[in-house]
Amino acid sequence: MKVEVDPKTGVLQREGIAHKLNPYDLFALETALRLKEAIGARLTVISMGPQQAMSVIREAYWMGVDAGVLLSDRRFGGADVLATAYTLAQGIQTLAAADLVLCGKQTTDGDTAQVGPELAHWLGMPNLCNVVEIKAGEQDAEVKIDLNQIIQTVRIKYPCLLSVEKDIYVPRLPSYRLKKATAPRTVKVLTLDDLEDRDARHYGLTGSATQVERIFPPQAEGEHQILRDNGHNLAVAAMEKLRQHKLL
Repeated sequence: MKVEVDPKTGVLQREGIAHKLNPYDLFALETALRLKEAIGARLTVISMGPQQAMSVIREAYWMGVDAGVLLSDRRFGGADVLATAYTLAQGIQTLAAADLVLCGKQTTDGDTAQVGPELAHWLGMPNLCNVVEIKAGEQDAEVKIDLNQIIQTVRIKYPCLLSVEKDIYVPRLPSYRLKKATAPRTVKVLTLDDLEDRDARHYGLTGSATQVERIFPPQAEGEHQILRDNGHNLAVAAMEKLRQHKLL
């Protein structure tokens, strides 16, 4: 998929582009669905983006989510991780109080892994990252977190926010039965005017603590060379090419 970038603002041009669930968020979604099946819960998904992003919320319906909210307003556009987290927090605060907020580890575009912890800050919740297992109780949860060298077990009280690692569970496929059953279900759309803080300076580009100095799409290199020979000669030729390009 080819993505265009606005050369002046450095913002991705999202209009007309098909949207899909962020792969890391699929693991958080599957975790939430399993907790619902184990202990009972009402699940609401929330996302920020243009109207096209409504399709990913409907896909979450097809997996078993109860309700969805889309924060969609041009004044939210161009947000960095801090402004994104603030906007999501404002959206969450318009809903019923949540005992547990689950996030994917990171997105596949920014890859910062910062929105989860920053969202917890704006919500005033304790949070844990790199979560690989959750055992939910009535008042708290026993959580295992991957600290690279060791797995640490932590007990955390509700309300809290957890950012889950990939492969905590294998995400399920959307259900055709649920797709048909949830077809009439609507997605709640919130704009800046629906939030408690309506100061546009706190959102989007103006509310961002960081600014993109320069961004550009990668240039596709179409030049290639095909070599045909025996294994030994091909290996020698490959080594020579690597030396020519100073990769060895």
